[in-house]
Amino acid sequence: MPQAEDIPLAADLLAAARAGDGEAFSTLVGPHLHALHVHAYRMLGSLDDADEALQDALLSAWRALDSYRGPAPLARWLYRITTNSSLKVIRAKARRPVPAGEIGYLQPYPDRLLDQLTDDSADPAAVAERRESVTLAFITALQRLPARQRAALILRDVLAWNAAETAALLDISVPAVNSAVQRARAALSGTSPAATVAARMRLDDHQRQVLDRFIDAPTATRHWPPTCPTSPRAATDTGSWS
Repeated sequence: MPQAEDIPLAADLLAAARAGDGEAFSTLVGPHLHALHVHAYRMLGSLDDADEALQDALLSAWRALDSYRGPAPLARWLYRITTNSSLKVIRAKARRPVPAGEIGYLQPYPDRLLDQLTDDSADPAAVAERRESVTLAFITALQRLPARQRAALILRDVLAWNAAETAALLDISVPAVNSAVQRARAALSGTSPAATVAARMRLDDHQRQVLDRFIDAPTATRHWPPTCPTSPRAATDTGSWS
């Protein structure tokens, strides 16, 4: 089954969205919403902030759709916008890395939402690593990194972007990306998704069941993703689309 990033972009659909068709825009971005929300959550550690960042990203994407140019996948363009929206939220809330102690704004990512990202035919190890990439242990570790260092690590090690792509998105040099990722990896040693999966595989069956019950513990009902509006341009300045 193709991933959302691999789905060909219909030229007529893109043209319709650029002409102001809200339904066409919703169809274009719909397959990417969950993955973009998870990306914003990794950046921000808060579901509320991830909602805010993604809504801002979608609004920015709607307004800047004429600037999208292939052949790069639409998902890459949307990830770029969502990353920048997440960095903007960090700046707006004047959040600085928390070297130690409790991070008060952290919220767990509902497991039932993560399941919507899972392809039934996907490699079990890849599925496990994806789940681990939103556990509170990893998210907490990410929040202890400077914002751009955090973004560089997520783009390189979670999304598997290359150094040049990451540098272009963050508007820094490739050596700067490599340096940031190296420092981030050192800071997160032992808490990366791959390392956590490896540690989990060493648990016995009973210990693994206990861990799974903790990970799958019920969370407050969350209505996500929000339905993309059919007419983004018809919104007002009250916090909805415009």
